[in-house]
Amino acid sequence: MAREALALDQIDALYGDSHVLHGVSLRLGEGRLLGLLGRNGAGKTTTMNVTVGLLPPRRGAVSVHGVEVTGRAPEVIAAQGVALVPQGRRVFRSLTVRENLAVAGRRPRGGGPAPWTFDSVTALFPRLRERHTQVAGSLSGGEQQMLAIGRALMSNPRVLLMDEPSEGLAPQIVAEVMATIRRLKAQGLSIVLVEQNAKLVFDVADDIVVLNNGRVAVEGPAADLTRDGVDLHQHLGIY
Repeated sequence: MAREALALDQIDALYGDSHVLHGVSLRLGEGRLLGLLGRNGAGKTTTMNVTVGLLPPRRGAVSVHGVEVTGRAPEVIAAQGVALVPQGRRVFRSLTVRENLAVAGRRPRGGGPAPWTFDSVTALFPRLRERHTQVAGSLSGGEQQMLAIGRALMSNPRVLLMDEPSEGLAPQIVAEVMATIRRLKAQGLSIVLVEQNAKLVFDVADDIVVLNNGRVAVEGPAADLTRDGVDLHQHLGIY
């Protein structure tokens, strides 16, 4: 059985008096891709925020490669090798492409050579090299998404969280982003992919978790759920 790169156990999370997550548990195996699905408001982004330390859970535990990081500061969790590609990209619009990448640079945990540098990131995304002197706010939406992914990779993570990377992108750019995700998975990176597009997720994921009203409604290997014909419209509103 694969080692766990990330584990959430019985997470309860609240925004003020609003109880968003109810006993959410999930497991990301080392070198695997976990697809996290759910309707708007199901708790997907909240799960990501808890994982990276932006929202302390009211109850439960978060572990990264066996090290508990529950409620720790975001920079402490990042130092354990967790990086987030946030929903809406959130690039530093007034900084150049090169500056956006440089500000996120981090040596791999435990030392050793860094697989992700300016050169390797821009080899993955040649358009970023072409535009390295442009301010990020002048890039297209697809280019900003590439920059957001590249910025996360510059931290040389062991666990990559991707929150709605296809949101608002043209189909051709979505295909490029998904091809990049496949390539990162093939290189052994452990990935959580948050998406509303179930087809995209099932095409690339090893394992699936579906949230509904802040609770885990469906979970299991993607191949098993596909074989068993799991009924997603009840939880995702799709047919």
